[in-house]
Amino acid sequence: MMGRRSARGEGPHGLRVLEGARVLVTRSPDRAGVLLAALRETGAEPLLLPLIDFERARDLHSLEVAFDALGAGAYTWLVISSVTTVQALEELARERGSTLSRWLPGSVQVATIGPATRRELELRGITVDLAPARLQSGVGLLDIWPRGQGSVFLPQADIADSRLAEGLESLGARVQAVTAYHTVDYPADPARSFSPEPASAVVQAGTEVLTPAEAKAELDAGRLHAVVAASPSAARRIHAGLSPLGECRFVAIGRSTAAEAKSLGLPVAAVAEEPTTSGLVSAVIQALAPGHSTPPPATETYVKDRT
Repeated sequence: MMGRRSARGEGPHGLRVLEGARVLVTRSPDRAGVLLAALRETGAEPLLLPLIDFERARDLHSLEVAFDALGAGAYTWLVISSVTTVQALEELARERGSTLSRWLPGSVQVATIGPATRRELELRGITVDLAPARLQSGVGLLDIWPRGQGSVFLPQADIADSRLAEGLESLGARVQAVTAYHTVDYPADPARSFSPEPASAVVQAGTEVLTPAEAKAELDAGRLHAVVAASPSAARRIHAGLSPLGECRFVAIGRSTAAEAKSLGLPVAAVAEEPTTSGLVSAVIQALAPGHSTPPPATETYVKDRT
């Protein structure tokens, strides 16, 4: 069994432990850059298959009413569980000639899940008052939630698990759960998208961007070692479009993604202990350790530079 590696994914004496491995990353181009770079540092060749994207809420009225109530001090807590939620709220604040940090009243406390979401908030000057340190999920937040803590504004994805809202209510909170954005097949409608960067930014960095058909052809030819899924919805799309995976290892970010994959019959080779780049790279290494067979070189038939 391979031991724990550093965040750079290097083995003893700086060996590139994933040299020659081809790893399919199922993220949108504007969100994949850091992970792609980290995988390259291990010697892997990452390929990109965007499966999901995000669009602004279709029921803007409900979201705007709740957001205005937030600014007026109607809630004790704001609970944010994703970077996309931060983007959605920031856009609402911008439409009102403000920023999210200025819009939030001093009385509201902010709770979040995951280091990426926390970092996004703090970069915008917003203090996070409560966040799980161990289990980065809704369950982790419920474990540390102070019982009976007033009213909660919970903006989230249209496909968000209802157990977080139900759990907060069971602890005595009054929860206003509102859809802040929709998860859609990639690519999102540009008129409704939150993506601030063009997809070409990743393509120009040298990463192959595949269509689902191209990815399936690579998989069937045995030229992919691992596929990475960052959400249950990505796991569902992988199952629908790529399965069976054969010798390709499925790597999940988080327990909910792993549970969804298992429920679909996809064997899970590794689960990232933390929803961070280093945690995910470690999981890919774990999935492919103690060694992997390098597939034949990719042909131009399936791997294309999609501009």
